[in-house]
Amino acid sequence: MLFRLVELLLVVAPLAGVVIALVKTFTRVKPPVEQSQDPVPAKAATAGNQAAQWRSLIRVIQEHDRTDTRWLEYELDHSKLLELPLMTDMSNPLTVGFHKAKLRADFLRPAKAEDLLDDPDAAARYLTAVEAYVTAFNVAESEAKRKRRNGFSPDEQQRIVRAQSLLRVATDSAATPQERQAAYELARRELDGLLVLPPATQAGIERGISGQIDG
Repeated sequence: MLFRLVELLLVVAPLAGVVIALVKTFTRVKPPVEQSQDPVPAKAATAGNQAAQWRSLIRVIQEHDRTDTRWLEYELDHSKLLELPLMTDMSNPLTVGFHKAKLRADFLRPAKAEDLLDDPDAAARYLTAVEAYVTAFNVAESEAKRKRRNGFSPDEQQRIVRAQSLLRVATDSAATPQERQAAYELARRELDGLLVLPPATQAGIERGISGQIDG
């Protein structure tokens, strides 16, 4: 238990510190500006503050994009997905948690980054949502790597291995369309009752097979 707690802290702590600092950039209270006959320093301070906010916002949007890309790897790479099946197991609370966090971050994401520059409350909500999304994804992935296929019986694990081999044939452009189609159908039978391939994964494989047949 102590080891898992330390592991979790190592996953969560680095990002939390970064995003908390970014949130403070948008939410900190500005000190009163003393009156000055020269307005240039005040303008320079405002410009500098906006520049810092802009850099912070761009960094968070980039982190949002990076996490989306990491998730899409499981959606599109069936081999990686079958190595870590927990990442698509919607009966697992950690998987459900990062999906919910992703939906909230996506909902709060601005159409244009500059839209949040004049709305510090909205910016803070978005930054917090991205922090929650990235953290939840890291925790779920860490647990999936720890467990791998250990939740399946030896026979079920063998079925998953066979499905992996069949899916490699189904996505092999050197195989005939008939071979690819047959391999795909057999792979789905092996996974029936064990795992459900994400819609994006299924669509990608089926498009490849259909393209070969149509071509």
